[in-house]
Amino acid sequence: MRRLPRPNDPNVLVGFSTNDDAGVYLVGDGLALVQTVDFFTPIVDEPDLFGQIAAANSLSDVYAMGGRPVSALSIVGFPEKSDPAILEEILRGGLAKMAEARCSVIGGHSIRNEDIQFGYAVTGLIDPKRVWRNVGARPGDVLLLTKSIGTGVLSTALKQEKATRASMDAAIASMTRLNRAAAEALREIEEKTAGASPVHAVTDVTGFGLLGHAHEMARGEDSSGIAGVTLEIDHTTVPYLPGAVEAARAGFLSGGLKNNREFVGECVSFEGRVPQEIRDLLFDPQTSGGLLVAIAPNAADSAMAALKMNAIAAARIGRVTQKGSSLLMVR
Repeated sequence: MRRLPRPNDPNVLVGFSTNDDAGVYLVGDGLALVQTVDFFTPIVDEPDLFGQIAAANSLSDVYAMGGRPVSALSIVGFPEKSDPAILEEILRGGLAKMAEARCSVIGGHSIRNEDIQFGYAVTGLIDPKRVWRNVGARPGDVLLLTKSIGTGVLSTALKQEKATRASMDAAIASMTRLNRAAAEALREIEEKTAGASPVHAVTDVTGFGLLGHAHEMARGEDSSGIAGVTLEIDHTTVPYLPGAVEAARAGFLSGGLKNNREFVGECVSFEGRVPQEIRDLLFDPQTSGGLLVAIAPNAADSAMAALKMNAIAAARIGRVTQKGSSLLMVR
């Protein structure tokens, strides 16, 4: 999670200095591009579902920035001797999800590879004055999470044939669900609010897990005058996928989970009452996870209502405070 220097091009509105979800490039008055890329190996057995999940995951970064995806390029790695019908199903699944997002797939690139890999480079459009960053959370803000966590431990359990059908059905439903409705609900709140936006920071929860992405949100950005803060998370309010707690308790922990704990573990303070399996889940790498949102307290109720109206089962999971001895506190 080392930060890189800001690009010199003044049209680069968001680069890689704070590990934001996507880059933003100004192309003219009132218009900017949002660009991102993501691909990975299969995490489910069904090729069509894998394609859908990969597409939803790739689109998520654009929604997390507040953008509207418009075009995509597919990225494929496929073994030379594998059945082409499998690749056809993967592509079909991805196209179906892209069509749902009203995002046109306009090309792509494939290579021979020992492992199957699939994903997209996605371009979106955004108003340069309405970009959501993963930094900017303010003391007093409420933290919202729009999807349950646990896809990592459940996928690991699946590989060992220990995941239940019910658990995987719930995980797949979550991973194939676009973050579009959640982003639209947040935009509704912005449009109804006079003055500055109540949405202060947004990120999607993916490979770094809830705590890894919360850590990015807490750090701020000194060069832009965005102060660091502390994020307090109430572990009893975090939503977990069915079977996720049991899978974590049984030790189905991926290498990515362990890497996440190594990266940010020293920045997290856990109260003694937080069970070990919950601590593990908070580091669990997610695929096509939900949005983590820091929103002004006077807009939190309206945001929750708007999310509910958009069929999003969001949860309040904590609050933002002045920066303390730990960037992250789990109670």
